[in-house]
Amino acid sequence: MKKIKYYYNANTLRYEKLETPLRVKLLRVFGFVAAALVTAGLISYLAFQFIGSPKEKILQQQNKILSDKYEDLRDELKTVNDQVQELERRDNNVYRAIFEATPIPDSARARQLENEKEIAAVENMKDNQLVNSIVNTLNNISNRVRAQQTSYNQLDGLVKNKELLLSHTPAIQPVSNKDLNRVASGYGYRIDPVYKTVKFHAGLDFSAPQGTPIYATADGTVTTAGNTGNGYGNHVIISHGYGYETLFGHMVRVKVHAGETVKRGQVIGWVGSTGKSTGPHCHYEVHKNGQTLDPIYFFYNDLSPEQFDLLLKKAGASNQSFD
Repeated sequence: MKKIKYYYNANTLRYEKLETPLRVKLLRVFGFVAAALVTAGLISYLAFQFIGSPKEKILQQQNKILSDKYEDLRDELKTVNDQVQELERRDNNVYRAIFEATPIPDSARARQLENEKEIAAVENMKDNQLVNSIVNTLNNISNRVRAQQTSYNQLDGLVKNKELLLSHTPAIQPVSNKDLNRVASGYGYRIDPVYKTVKFHAGLDFSAPQGTPIYATADGTVTTAGNTGNGYGNHVIISHGYGYETLFGHMVRVKVHAGETVKRGQVIGWVGSTGKSTGPHCHYEVHKNGQTLDPIYFFYNDLSPEQFDLLLKKAGASNQSFD
């Protein structure tokens, strides 16, 4: 039941019923609502400012998780980047040096990412910034890996080519000479055994009994086999490719024929004294791009350093050649 209020009217000297005008009631209601709204606004502002809304808390948690994952991913990318750098270093400084290949310039590889300055803390970065940073790093590493793969493919070709080059380079003595006593005359100016004048001797003479086997000193293809009347008697010329060619002269008999493919160590004929010769021996020459070379430097496959030094002294002695 509503309580009725009275007030004392001094004019009428009576207690009269108190009645509140409608205008005052409306003002009171409006004032109360306004005060409530302002209070609610202040409370909300302070709460959101220092406490945060539930949605903000969820977003902050999600952002923290993403930031942690991003940091882990950055560590993994750094590890991969370091590994790629090590591969690039070994590629230039080891593998390509072995095969005498030109190092790949940095411009041929994708440029390494510059060290980015931190514009904002990771937790304040937007999702698109995180994504763009990761994508750029991955693209950079992918480009470098592709370039490195191409380089290794080239190195694989160089390995195969180097193996072929080594097998086609003269590297052994043409006759069995383990005790190193069969070098009778070396490369250079020697006394001609027939004309007794000093002439240039373009090869090495290996003295040996007639019938001693003569071996191909490298893989190649026989271009000449037989006596062509040039003073070498029965002789064999082998083309090894890469500019190399070898000649074996004064054989008693030739075993191979022109056009035949031979391997290093294969018997191609036997020692004799045919042609311009004063005794059984094998005259051996090495040519590179049409120029004669001292064969003494092409015996590295079957000589120790000490043996090579001894053979070098024997071949360097001034004497008369056999042809």
